[in-house]
Amino acid sequence: MKKSLTYLLAATIALAGCNKHEDAFDKSPDERINEALATYQSALTSSQFGWKGLIYPAGLEGGVVSFYFKFNESNRVEMFSDYDSTSSVTPMTASYRLKALQQPALIFDTYSYVHVLADPDAAVNGGSYGAGLGSDFEFAIDGIAGDTVKLTGRFNKSKAFLVKATQQEMQNYYDKKHGNRLFSNISKYITYFKRLVVGGVQYEIQVNQTTRTITFTWVDANGNLQTKTTGYYYTPDGIVLSPAFSDGTTTISSLDNISWNPANTTLSFSVNGTASSIVGSGQPIKIDLDGPRRWWQYALGQGGYWVSPQGFHVNGVDDAYGITRTSNFYFLLYWPRYGTSGGTNYDLAGFVKVINNSLSLAYGPAYRQPTFTGDGRIIFPFLGTLGTVPSADSIPVARTRLQFADASGYYLVRLDSTTYDMVSAKDGKAWINWQF
Repeated sequence: MKKSLTYLLAATIALAGCNKHEDAFDKSPDERINEALATYQSALTSSQFGWKGLIYPAGLEGGVVSFYFKFNESNRVEMFSDYDSTSSVTPMTASYRLKALQQPALIFDTYSYVHVLADPDAAVNGGSYGAGLGSDFEFAIDGIAGDTVKLTGRFNKSKAFLVKATQQEMQNYYDKKHGNRLFSNISKYITYFKRLVVGGVQYEIQVNQTTRTITFTWVDANGNLQTKTTGYYYTPDGIVLSPAFSDGTTTISSLDNISWNPANTTLSFSVNGTASSIVGSGQPIKIDLDGPRRWWQYALGQGGYWVSPQGFHVNGVDDAYGITRTSNFYFLLYWPRYGTSGGTNYDLAGFVKVINNSLSLAYGPAYRQPTFTGDGRIIFPFLGTLGTVPSADSIPVARTRLQFADASGYYLVRLDSTTYDMVSAKDGKAWINWQF
């Protein structure tokens, strides 16, 4: 009898536990998710002046693109994007929906400015074929905090944020004030190296308009070179850095009131309320003394070569010598110790072509092993030409050969372990990008 009472008591406790559980979840999972979707729908459509949007495409490595969204209850959204000069001032209307996909998700389900970043056609956005900029158009909703909706791309895990816009911010879009893209004139500077002085500190900056990033390089109090990269997006009077740049002492969150002087190639603006500008320089802020040897040795150690798809940028002109217009051109390579001639090892700046649907190393200038100077330069002593250069290609090849052999040599700027820029040490007005 005692045993039976024990079992009965246990069953009663278990039943009470079940009843409590059911009371805590008095709605079905479908009902709860539909309520959550309705809450998000209301939040999106009730923002009187719409939303500022920031998308950080996974493929941009720190870059950011800004948007403006105005959602309505008919699942239509009007948007602007600072991706290019047209989308900055031209509204586009597309459709959207909220759907339960493991968690609530915001889906842009017709082609729009959001899709441009994810378009797999590299010709559309400058990304890679098959992936674009590695962005998303389906976003899981991570939650709402204050005036901000946090999102994560469902496929590429791109981060995104929606922030309630003010009336003035909304009006700036419709008044086309986001057409101000003066900062893009940074590409018109003739020199590779560019300097910005803020708070008494000198920074070298590199701007990549494709990835929407700015890299700051400076020398710290101990004489060491420091580097940080941040994204940027356009505003009606300048740019915002996202996240803000800080060297531990000085913080730069935006460049405001930008103006452009084409006569002296100068961007001027205010930083933290103080006037400043970007000026060109012929030398890096601190020379990487071992950069040239490290660049050369890396390809040698891998038994491979460096690749440049365009050749030299000179005096503000991409592919200044027109090598991409030579017959069947595919890329230019630099191959350390490609071969020997008369017992002398030589490197090759080879022109690779597509012939009969396959790659062929057609011809190229050969150079003796480079000279590495104590002040951080590499110099290429010309040896001769390997192969026969067609007469139609002779001028681009000859000009490229002469540029390589410039007696002033080159600095090597490391962008990452497999990417370098090789910059003329004479005046910083000629450079070439190498990728491994």
